[in-house]
Formats: sequence, structure tokens, C-alpha cells
Amino acid sequence: MPQDQEPSPAPATWGEEAEAGDRWVFGYGSLMWNPGFPFQERRAALLRGYHRDMCVVSLRYRGTPERPGLVLGLRGRGSCRGLAYRVAAADWRAVRDYLHEREMTTYAYRPRRVGAVLDDGRRVACHTFVADPHHPQYAGHLDLPERVRLIRQGEGPRGTARAYLASTVDHLDDLGIRDGHLHDLLDWVDGARPLP
Repeated sequence: MPQDQEPSPAPATWGEEAEAGDRWVFGYGSLMWNPGFPFQERRAALLRGYHRDMCVVSLRYRGTPERPGLVLGLRGRGSCRGLAYRVAAADWRAVRDYLHEREMTTYAYRPRRVGAVLDDGRRVACHTFVADPHHPQYAGHLDLPERVRLIRQGEGPRGTARAYLASTVDHLDDLGIRDGHLHDLLDWVDGARPLP
């Protein structure tokens, strides 16, 4: 999709037409500190079967085609701690369309419904975005030096890829979520430690 082309209206990609009542959205990156939509409840949540990784090349928000950056995506296997937001049924259509416009600008993600466990023990179905391993912007196969290079150079309309990574680490720390991989990656990006 060309960079200046707007995404199409959100299709029923999550199968939500069969749902009634409030919906849940799982955030693992910037949605944790900047959801941008109304919600009724926010809870810490655990998602199994996926892990958080800097694995999507950013060409629009934290990079440009000339200076691509790297942002988060969910990849298969492992687990991920993040935040789940309960959205009122009356707000769902507007929130769904907002999320589609925000996250699907280049279709590097796949909308998914996933099961998550909230910090109070409830199990809920959540809407989230998983990195598409077949998309040209997928970077899960890149080695560590190339990932570090992309994070160091990436800068777009919403800031640098490095600031995005640092903000993610800071917010995870504030939530009591220790993501050692992202801490290590930030150290390598900042030159605080030599690459292994």
C-alpha cells in the first residue's frame, strides 16, 4: 500500500459481529501508555502463545522509507504481559475503526482474537494485533546488529524508534513488568553494553 494511502474502513476481521456486550483490547506497546480510545476498565493481563518483540519495520510513525525504524509486534510462542482494556459495547465500532486506522496503516499486522488472563483471574477474549510474518515489513528474521541499527536510525512523525523502545521499557517498569529482552536491547542501542 502506498505510504500516503489511507487504510480502508475496518472490516469485520475479529469476528465481532457474533459478539454481544463489552469487548476487550490487549495492548503490549504504545497502547499501554497511549490507548487513545475510551474504556471502562483497564487491567494487567497475561497473554500466552505470543511474545513481545521489536519485529516490525516502521515506515510511517517511528521511521520513514528513507530512515526506517523498528517497532513492536507480537510473535508466536512464549507469553506477554500487557494491559487489557474493556470497551463499552456502545463504543466498540468507533474504537475498532480507530484501532484499524492506527495499527493497520501498512497492514504489517494481523488482527486477532486471543485469550488472556486478567490480574484478577478472569479469562477474557481480547482483540489485538499480531505481526504478520509474511509482510515485507516483518523483521523477526533480522539479526541483532541490524535491529540495533534500525532502532538507532529510525525517526518519523511520532518520534524516534529509540524513544519508542525507551518509553515501552519505562512503562513496563512502572507496571512491574520486567522484560529483560527489551532492557538488553535498549542497552545495546544506547551503547551501554557491547553487542554479544
